[in-house]
Amino acid sequence: MPAPRLIDTHCHLNFSSYDGDREAVLRRARVAGVDRVIIPAIDHASCRRALALADAHAGLFVAAGVHPNSCGDFNASMLETLRGFSRHQLAVAIGEIGLDYYWDKCPPARQRCALEMQLELAAELQLPVILHNRDSSDDLLAILETWAPTAPPVMNGRLGVLHSFSASADVALRALELGFYLGFTGPITYKKAHGLRAIAAEAPIDRLLIETDGPFLAPQQRRGKRNQPSYLRYVNERLAQLHGLAFEDMARQTTLNAERLFALP
Repeated sequence: MPAPRLIDTHCHLNFSSYDGDREAVLRRARVAGVDRVIIPAIDHASCRRALALADAHAGLFVAAGVHPNSCGDFNASMLETLRGFSRHQLAVAIGEIGLDYYWDKCPPARQRCALEMQLELAAELQLPVILHNRDSSDDLLAILETWAPTAPPVMNGRLGVLHSFSASADVALRALELGFYLGFTGPITYKKAHGLRAIAAEAPIDRLLIETDGPFLAPQQRRGKRNQPSYLRYVNERLAQLHGLAFEDMARQTTLNAERLFALP
């Protein structure tokens, strides 16, 4: 029996970490049942690479955006370039965008400005957003709580996802109330991630997405190795256990969720 279909909603296949064996990585993904992958950008160069990969390989899609750690010189001209990328037929989201106060590579005020500009672009193009959040939950939610009610009605139920979710239960609840999805990655399998698993167990199954965030955050079973889409099954397996579902049922649900949010074919 073929493996259930899975969608990796966040893998940086455009990073140099995959340059030596990208074709093999994609083959392993297909064997493992991962037939679609969304490649997020972090800047314009990575967006060009992502689009080139998506053009060359069936089942690959792109999120176009500028990461908070790359937004130091973000301006209106860069937004126009991003608008062009986002009109590509394989661009399904604006991302990876958000806030990151951990690394402090860009002043928080500039991060917030870049995020707000890209949220407006997402609303204009009616594309969901893929959100990065590290040590910035209060500011991120304040911005989202202002933006979400202004998004066009067609985006109801598909505003976006808090990717690689690692914040508190309160943040999860507020995000869900706004209509966002929660994306879970390898850390949900870590032995000490009891709090994260509790959040995932309480989240509605129709708001769950699975992702690798490769090459980062490999699951416990492959910890220390470069993460890749074929490892996605470990995340799906853990979520299924938390919700008392069979692997196949959780696979069907997370696939449906991703198809709905990103309007995937």
